[in-house]
Amino acid sequence: MSFRLFDAPLREPSQFVGFAGNMIDRQSENRADDSVDKALADPATRLLLMHGGRLYLKLGDSGALDPWFGATESEPFKVSLAQGILLGFSELGPVLAVPAGVEPEQLPETVKAIDYRSVYMQGLIDEAAAGAMAQGAALLAWHASHRFCSKCGTESQMRAGGYKRHCPNCGTEHFPRTDPVAIMLTATREKCLLGRGRHFAPGMYSALAGFIEPGETIEAAVRRETLEEAGIRLGRVVYHASQPWPFPYSLMIGCFGEPLNDDIQADLNELEDCRWFFRDEVRLMLERTHKDNLVTPPKGAIAHHLIRAWVDSE
Repeated sequence: MSFRLFDAPLREPSQFVGFAGNMIDRQSENRADDSVDKALADPATRLLLMHGGRLYLKLGDSGALDPWFGATESEPFKVSLAQGILLGFSELGPVLAVPAGVEPEQLPETVKAIDYRSVYMQGLIDEAAAGAMAQGAALLAWHASHRFCSKCGTESQMRAGGYKRHCPNCGTEHFPRTDPVAIMLTATREKCLLGRGRHFAPGMYSALAGFIEPGETIEAAVRRETLEEAGIRLGRVVYHASQPWPFPYSLMIGCFGEPLNDDIQADLNELEDCRWFFRDEVRLMLERTHKDNLVTPPKGAIAHHLIRAWVDSE
């Protein structure tokens, strides 16, 4: 019998989603408490400047946007280097994410502050930079919401280049969190289940999704969320791909689910609409040519890749 464990594409599906192009060598085993100071002493160090959910981008003469700043170049933007996070090392040198203090409306005309979602949806920076942005955005958001020790309430201190916080009072160490989210496309050979949230863009339908709860497997979460939101019971569940999602620090885990019933009982507290779509109609939604202007999520989103993989699987 042939060995089939690794009979899979050399480039797995997760490498095609938004924020997955991060090329940084994290060197997690070498994160010392002085690693940020050492990186800042290196003239090759590059910084991503972030503030209020926005990335600061330099506008070049050609109109191209550049997300990278030198340490000296960043000083006019009131950066907090003490709160900087060493993301790792690129071929060009160390890479840091640093909170900036200048408000967007105070920026010069040559620098734009653009929210993370727009940066990735509009493809304003290359895939490697977008991946680094996701890494930095998630870590800065975690630090901003976890300043105080959850055990004793004392303000904690950043350590290990931004990859942990240490409480000087009780000694407890806190590490960055990643919230796992199951996102699933329930499908048969002929049709798939798509839902519409109340906050979605006009005409958009997507795969269902929900947070994985403590003590729950990925598969159990996929089945539970699909049953709760759509009243559809699932049989087999198959993993497809994952995606870092810095809103604020999640990991989207994409799966396919096998429906055991057809009758939808949508939770209209969670969804505005939920229905079955046949393959030809979904293809038109992907191509943005649906007669009712119905669409799927943009190409960077893992939901798009789940839907595309199903449409192309016939």
